[in-house]
Amino acid sequence: MIFDSHCHPQMTQYDKDRDEMIRRALDAGVSMICVGMDLETSKQAIELAQKYPNIWASVGLHPNDVINELRITDYELLMKDDGVVAIGEVGLDYYRTSESEKQKKQKEVFEQFIDLGIKCKKPLIFHFRDSQKGSMGHVHKDALEILNSQSGIRNNLIGAVAHSFTGNINDARKYLDLGFYLGFNGILTFPPSRKASEGQAPGMYDEVVKYIPLDRILLETDAPFLSPEPYRGKRNEPAYVVEVAKKVAQLKGEPLEKVIEQTTQNCKKLFQIQ
Repeated sequence: MIFDSHCHPQMTQYDKDRDEMIRRALDAGVSMICVGMDLETSKQAIELAQKYPNIWASVGLHPNDVINELRITDYELLMKDDGVVAIGEVGLDYYRTSESEKQKKQKEVFEQFIDLGIKCKKPLIFHFRDSQKGSMGHVHKDALEILNSQSGIRNNLIGAVAHSFTGNINDARKYLDLGFYLGFNGILTFPPSRKASEGQAPGMYDEVVKYIPLDRILLETDAPFLSPEPYRGKRNEPAYVVEVAKKVAQLKGEPLEKVIEQTTQNCKKLFQIQ
């Protein structure tokens, strides 16, 4: 088994061949967390988790979709389904939301979802993306201030993952200190020029992965986005998560089997999957 800890098989990109795509993942031994981005896609994630044995669901609101007043009770009701193992994706996105008032609203909503995670005893899936290419650290600074300001956060929030992590080693250290995991996807396989377009200094991203202990890493695809090499230019899908595992194994100098086994254990531990 190998776990894709963050993907979106409910999205319209799979409407023509969703069953076949999920079957390919199942045949490849890939299980997945189907991540909600708003109320509707969260409901769709639950429906997929009910239908397929290799899918679990998360319920959340992408920060770029924080427009209207949040009715947190709508999401709380969805948490009652047995297939829901996490809250997410939730967090801060300054890349597409540059207005200070909208960023303030993102922070307020983020805090409400943290409170819901504590109340429901579920881990959170964080989305943190910075304001512009080549400018890293601002979003992580704000996120960490919120996380550290929550009363008893270390004891009350049972766990979290910063998905599609693109921060630096200092950022990584701070999330690790909080007991969180860090998720990596196809960005890791990109050539240096492409990594730079995601805000990464040459060589820095590889060093971040080398720094993070293997028992704190999650593999993901973020499918249908961020297709790894050698699938660049094509629609991404969960079966391709093995390419991310191969890159982690290469950077850490570990056997592929060890990387798959450990990251699968990490995913099951965080999301309380038997």
